[in-house]
Amino acid sequence: MHKLCALEDLGDRTSKGFQVGEDAIFAVRQDPEVFIYRNQCPHLGIALEWLPDKFLDLDSELIQCSTHGALFTIDTGLCISGPCSGQSLTALPCEIKDGEVWVAL
Repeated sequence: MHKLCALEDLGDRTSKGFQVGEDAIFAVRQDPEVFIYRNQCPHLGIALEWLPDKFLDLDSELIQCSTHGALFTIDTGLCISGPCSGQSLTALPCEIKDGEVWVAL
């Protein structure tokens, strides 16, 4: 397991990108849960964010790919709209321990 950040560093309905070794990943918090995915769109394999830490749509309801606008659910990573509809982001196991977010790569 790798420590990503303190839970308080992730506000509710926000996202944050991380580089862990060679792995580009991002976390999204939807109180009380945190979801972590590889930063890779299933359509072209490119990074999702349009600016650093900007992985969510304007309403902070869905994860959005900046290149083709594909939309993914936060809790499952399933693409519900766009060129990769029906495919999913790669979820990574995570847990919150003592106020810190940890991920397994």
